[in-house]
Amino acid sequence: MIAILQWTTLAVCAVLAALRVPSALRGENRSLFFIYAFMTAAVLLSIEAPYVAVDQVLGGLNLANLMLRFIIFGAIFALGLRIARGFGADDALRLIAGPTGIAVAAATSVAVVIVFLMMDTAGSSAGLVGVYAKDARNAALVEYYGAAGRLYPAYITLALLPAMVRTVRSTLPGLVRLSAALLAVGSVAITMSLLSPVIPASLGYLRFVFNYTAILCLLFGLAMIWLSKAVARKTRKMQTNVTG
Repeated sequence: MIAILQWTTLAVCAVLAALRVPSALRGENRSLFFIYAFMTAAVLLSIEAPYVAVDQVLGGLNLANLMLRFIIFGAIFALGLRIARGFGADDALRLIAGPTGIAVAAATSVAVVIVFLMMDTAGSSAGLVGVYAKDARNAALVEYYGAAGRLYPAYITLALLPAMVRTVRSTLPGLVRLSAALLAVGSVAITMSLLSPVIPASLGYLRFVFNYTAILCLLFGLAMIWLSKAVARKTRKMQTNVTG
C-alpha cells in the first residue's frame, strides 16, 4: 500500500510538471513549473530505490536526505509565496517572506544541518531507517532531525490556513473554493505529520498517509488555481466575442 501511494504521488507530480513545460518554455508561470519539478524530485528521493542510487553517487553518507530536506524547504517556500499572492493573503505573505518567516527558515535550516552532522550517517538508507537502527543515540537524533525538517513546512502551511478558510467560506467561484479546501486539508496533514514521533509503531503507516496526503492536496489545490484562472480567461474571451 505504501509503495503504491509513493509511486502514485510521484506519477502525479511528474505529470503536473510535464503539463507546465510548454508554458514554462514560453515564459509563463515558470514558478509553477519549478514548484512541481521540486516536488517531483522530493517524492523521488523519498522512495528507496532512487534514493539509494542518488545517495551512492554522493558518497553513501545519506547526503541525499539532507538534500531532500532543502528541496522541500525551497518548494514549500515558493508554494507559500504563490498561494499567498494568488489569494491576496497579505497576512500570510508577511509571515512567510517577512522577518519572522526568514528567521524560522534560518533556524530550522541550521537545526537540520547540526543534527545531521551529529548522526552516524554512513550507509545509504531511505528515511534514515538504517541510521535509526544503529543505536539509541542515533535513533533519538533521527527523531530530532525529522522534527526539525517538518517544522518549516508546517509553519508555512499554518500561515496560509486562515486565508484558505476565508476563501472556502466566501462566494468566490467553485474552483477557487475547491482549491482553497484542498490546500487547507494539505496544511492540516502537514501539521499532523508533526505527531510522527509519538505515533506508535503499529500505526506507523499513518506517517506516510499524512505526508503523501499533504503533497497530493497541495499539488491538486495549486492545479485548481491554475484551472480556475484558465476557465476565467476563457469566459472573459467568450463574453468579449459575444458583446463585440
